[in-house]
Amino acid sequence: LWQEGHTAHATLPEAEVEVLDILRLYQRSYEEILAVPVIRGKKSEKEKFAGGLYTTTVEAFVPAVGRAVQGATSHCLGQNFANMFNISFESETGTREKVWQNSWGMTTRTIGVMIMVHGDNKGLVLPPRAAPIEVVVIPIVVKGKEDIVRAEAAKVADELKAAGIRVKLDSRVDKNPGWKFNYYELKGVPLRIEIGPKDIENNAVFVSRRDTGEKDSMSRDGLAGAMQALCSTIQGDMLKKVSTQLRDRIKLVVTWADFMTELNAGNMLLTPWCDVTDCEEDVKKRSAVESKAQESEAPADDARALSGAAKTLCKPFDGEMARFGIEQMHGGKSALEMPCFACGKTSKEMTLWGRSY
Repeated sequence: LWQEGHTAHATLPEAEVEVLDILRLYQRSYEEILAVPVIRGKKSEKEKFAGGLYTTTVEAFVPAVGRAVQGATSHCLGQNFANMFNISFESETGTREKVWQNSWGMTTRTIGVMIMVHGDNKGLVLPPRAAPIEVVVIPIVVKGKEDIVRAEAAKVADELKAAGIRVKLDSRVDKNPGWKFNYYELKGVPLRIEIGPKDIENNAVFVSRRDTGEKDSMSRDGLAGAMQALCSTIQGDMLKKVSTQLRDRIKLVVTWADFMTELNAGNMLLTPWCDVTDCEEDVKKRSAVESKAQESEAPADDARALSGAAKTLCKPFDGEMARFGIEQMHGGKSALEMPCFACGKTSKEMTLWGRSY
């Protein structure tokens, strides 16, 4: 997976529309397919693409390790490269004009983010829309009824396939059911259907969810539709679960002391900030020093040992924090009215910070 684009435009407004259109597609890819919530925003001058006019980003978060991941970026390059390499076009009026350029892309890191966010100690946990196999069907054979059970399992698999569900029938005879259960849990297959003689007698199947471990007997009647609905439920539940985790790990802070406390607790920090590069560099240096000191004092098995410097992740777009239910009020007034948490100067932006891969 490597997706990248480079475009040239006649005007800056035209280029800026595409920057946000592409970023929205990246957000939808993460949230609607991978069930990973992301925060849209603008990078600081220090963190933007070198030579570009500005960079927009979608930022993901891995709760297990308390680190953010830059999920994908969409850059407005302005005319810097057009001026450098004399990239121009003939305008409608016949004059030569320099183009406005964009650059955008997302890569295989999307798969890594999905694995880290959803996986557990049993292996992968895949959202149905991203899963190569949505449902695995496993016959539970009993001596003397092998053919009947395998035939019914095949029939179920065919019905699901006809309904557009990505299904695999595992009728291998050299592996027992327990081995197969473990194998497909490791691979993160969202749903497992088991069919044995008792299930056939009861016109039912036994269904297990990979994401929650929930198990239940379901009627054979209308099974394909029920599986489609359950896949949709799993997709939504996985996004909701991680969105709640993300919300709970974003902390509004207005002082340096609180910033370091929450950073060392593995959280992201939303702060009022002066938007000055020197201040940003100072935060990175100070947080690295204090994190190192804290790390040396912590027990060897302390989860906080995953330490390091903080950096700006993004300046969230209007409405992004509200989308996750994050308040930006402190002491009865907007946090942006507070001075910069790091240097005390006038704040210009609400900014998200954290440790990042």
